[in-house]
Amino acid sequence: MKKRFLIILAFAVSLYSCSTTQQTTSDDGVTEQYEQEEAPDSVNFETMLEPPEGWHHWDEEVTRFRGISSDKAYFELLADRSPQKTVTVAVIDGGVDTDHEDLDDIMWINEDEVPNNGKDDDNNGYVDDVNGWNFIGGADGENINHDTFELTRLYQKLTEKYGQMKSSALTDEEREEYLYYREIKSDYEDKIREINQQYKNIQNIEQSKAEAENILNNHFADSSYSYKDLQNLQPTSQDLNFAKNVMLYVMENDIDSTLIADQKKQIYEFAKYGYNPDFNPRDIVGDDYEDKSERYYGNNDVAGPDPSHGTHVAGIIGAERNNGVGINGVANNVEIMAIRAVPNGDERDKDVANAIRYAVDNGADIINMSFGKSYSPHKEVVDKAVAQANKNNVLMVHGAGNSAQNTDTTANYPTDKYSSAISDSAATLWLSVGATSWKPNQKFVANFSNYGDQTVDLFAPGVDIYSTMPDNEYKFQEGTSMASPVVAGVTALIMAYYPELSAQQVRQVILENTTQYPDQQVNVPSEGNPEEAEQTAFAKLSVSDGVVNVYKALWAAEQMSKK
Repeated sequence: MKKRFLIILAFAVSLYSCSTTQQTTSDDGVTEQYEQEEAPDSVNFETMLEPPEGWHHWDEEVTRFRGISSDKAYFELLADRSPQKTVTVAVIDGGVDTDHEDLDDIMWINEDEVPNNGKDDDNNGYVDDVNGWNFIGGADGENINHDTFELTRLYQKLTEKYGQMKSSALTDEEREEYLYYREIKSDYEDKIREINQQYKNIQNIEQSKAEAENILNNHFADSSYSYKDLQNLQPTSQDLNFAKNVMLYVMENDIDSTLIADQKKQIYEFAKYGYNPDFNPRDIVGDDYEDKSERYYGNNDVAGPDPSHGTHVAGIIGAERNNGVGINGVANNVEIMAIRAVPNGDERDKDVANAIRYAVDNGADIINMSFGKSYSPHKEVVDKAVAQANKNNVLMVHGAGNSAQNTDTTANYPTDKYSSAISDSAATLWLSVGATSWKPNQKFVANFSNYGDQTVDLFAPGVDIYSTMPDNEYKFQEGTSMASPVVAGVTALIMAYYPELSAQQVRQVILENTTQYPDQQVNVPSEGNPEEAEQTAFAKLSVSDGVVNVYKALWAAEQMSKK
């Protein structure tokens, strides 16, 4: 970690050595620096392997990095102002490390609850819910870590009913469900084949990497070479050409032994838990799972066994700004309500619905949902909770998903559109967020990001986002899971300074004031080779045609507040 920091620090010094620096003092007395001139033309995004920490806060005119201009907003628009409201953001996720040095002072505290007295002091149905609630744990303190995917649960349930049944024995009522079973069975078997192939691919990459390293170590006198050395290398043999191409790919995609080991572990866990129809950890919770109206179950352990994902998300939203440690979150007057409902696997509709209800009932202004799945068998249960949030002026921010799919045609649940059993309309206080990278070229849109000019509202930085991790650590992560809290943070910042605006008005100023790139051609996200990807106009991939810009949104909020 320190080596990475030193590299970035050296880069930042060279990047800004020619700029003019102005200083201002923030409300907490910490001096901020803000660069007033453009970065030099020597910044080469084609050869850069890793961005500086915090690039997503930067302004493109100043740094050439396509961030959200939050540093600029704090310097130019908010320097002499104080927030008017503390905004509560519910983070529905896999858990949050509430003791993290950069989060401990911004955790939501239920003031009506006496900590650890074993009583429901505020009579909200949840005992000792001081920082939030955990819907995937038992009353005895045990917690779910891994769970199956929704596809596996559907396959298991339908196989029990139709696996041995002949189609000729079906009633008319059963026939439609039987056809659905056949579809689910086909999808499940495709996934099993896919993860087997993924494991083989990882083995091939591992072997090719080892062979390439051996060839290059023999070629270079001191067994030392850089990315630039490889770019300039003129291969004199087929083996050397192979080694060059492999290692360029490895460097460009940050593939190291740790990543390979992590990928192997993930596939192992997919096989052992996610796609295993015989695995069912639900007994840990102790609820009546079939009763979708049941609300009061779980425990108050909002960290759970693996709070890494939720901790990273929480830090992006509101890690303590200018406190001398770690990072700066997007919002500066926020409190994080931690709600645990997402396991390593697919979240269950019942838990998601109850997590949303808990957030609304306990005063959340914003709900961040950095999760999603391809199947939602009890969507109407979630939709009722979404409708409750919408009715109570709570803005919901959802990651569009990491499947490189068009969500106009392939859903990523939950969605803003209600099921027909609830309504023919959709939630109006909803933002679906795709992910962009730090490269201002055809790779601007993250190759994994879902998209859709009718269903994805806007994009936000979601590649190489540096944020908080458990045990006072920090790490780069990527995903629409990271893009969503960027937008949630922007939303919180606007609400903090303009509490007179409704959630609908805040949503409006965000969508109407994105950064536009009308001439930008980008690769259409795909799981295939990026070099062979189709291209399209960036403006065709979302409703707003742009990337969230907090500076522009704050300026627009100021104008709207005067009307």
